[in-house]
Amino acid sequence: MAQQLSDGCADGTSRELLRKIEQRTARAGVVGLGYVGLPLAVEFARSGLRTIGLDVDTRKVAAVNRGDSYIADVEAADLAALTANGTLRATTDFSSVAELDTVNICVPTPLRKTKDPDMSYVVAAVEAVSAHAHPGMLIVLESTTYPGTTAEVVQPLLERKGLRVGVDIFLAFSPERVDPGNGVFTTRNVPKVVGGTTPHCSYLARALYLAAVDTVVPVSSPQVAEMVKLLENTFRAVNIGLVNEIALMCERLGIDVWEVIGAAKTKPFGFMAFYPGPGLGGHCIPIDPFYLSWKARQTGFEPRFIELAGQVNSAMPHAVVEKIAHALNTRRKPVNGSRVLVAGVTYKRDIDDVRESPALDVMKLLHQSGADVTYTDPFVPELSALRWGGTRNLVSQPFDAATLAAADCVVVLTDHSSFDYQLLVDAARLIVDSRNAIVNAQPHVFRLGAPSPDAVGQPAAVA
Repeated sequence: MAQQLSDGCADGTSRELLRKIEQRTARAGVVGLGYVGLPLAVEFARSGLRTIGLDVDTRKVAAVNRGDSYIADVEAADLAALTANGTLRATTDFSSVAELDTVNICVPTPLRKTKDPDMSYVVAAVEAVSAHAHPGMLIVLESTTYPGTTAEVVQPLLERKGLRVGVDIFLAFSPERVDPGNGVFTTRNVPKVVGGTTPHCSYLARALYLAAVDTVVPVSSPQVAEMVKLLENTFRAVNIGLVNEIALMCERLGIDVWEVIGAAKTKPFGFMAFYPGPGLGGHCIPIDPFYLSWKARQTGFEPRFIELAGQVNSAMPHAVVEKIAHALNTRRKPVNGSRVLVAGVTYKRDIDDVRESPALDVMKLLHQSGADVTYTDPFVPELSALRWGGTRNLVSQPFDAATLAAADCVVVLTDHSSFDYQLLVDAARLIVDSRNAIVNAQPHVFRLGAPSPDAVGQPAAVA
């Protein structure tokens, strides 16, 4: 197959790049040293490719060059070893692109307030790369985006200086599949989907990733690869929306949704367990479906199913606050003036990432209702007022009996494994559990998706 590739390129640029990749003499670059970029750069360097990480954040660059990891999924010892032997280094100087053979772009793709894609980070990164691009270079976009971005946005920017994609330079899209905090599935062993602009582009991108990951899955185009990522995360968002709605329904019916899910997942086919919670968080699932729905609307297609799931999920922080209000009311306390301690503010357990965390929305809503809000989280030592929507900066409180007992209500929003839930049950006066962290029924524990303890044994209300 390598011979067929080189035979199809008259000037030999693809053949030379392929040789460099296979012999590990290619110089790799990764733009964006966050949760996606840094682990990828480490894997490239570990495979023997001399790797440069590029980022506008001077703190990240300095940390990488010190061998100091700020990403939980990257061991500091591994990073330090790679920087010490010169295989990996970081810089803010994009003129370094001129010495690279491959560049992977891993920058954020947030949403604007209007729920349409903000492509400014991608455009800025591509323009910075394009300024120093040269013949024989492979460029791969990994940032999650709508179908058509690689062809409609990236390719024209790269070709403005006369370089032809598929002839002079090579372009592909490969969606990131990072799951922060997952100790089983990592950058190395999660299959990598790759779609090139031309067959040569696909082959070169596949060869590059095979240096760093175990399995590569080629698809026919960048648009297919872009759609793969959106399908994966929209699938999760829609199913989480469904189970969140079922959870609220079960509350009305006096049924424990957690028991229902536990029994349903014993079926060996036709069912996949998803779990309710206080809302969606992280860098992908709350955002990616809106990329897809935005693109669909450009074609006149109305993605009603996706947008309905988004409405259900975005309403969950309000449902949790209503649960807190009900729990406090059973103790003859209003939300206004009550001391509410939030346990866990990251978007999922045992990581330090608060991006799009529903816990921040719950905290903001409680604050707006007059509650005295504090939090405890071993992964987040402090929260700025701007981050959580309050009027003051907060620092994490100790998870101890005194702190728990001082609160009028403790709300479990992220079920970190380090939390002592028996201590929580013993010390706290009132608990709202949005994660089923406390399995056994307790008279002072109100669980999302389950009957309130004051209603257990009572028939469901009929409207």
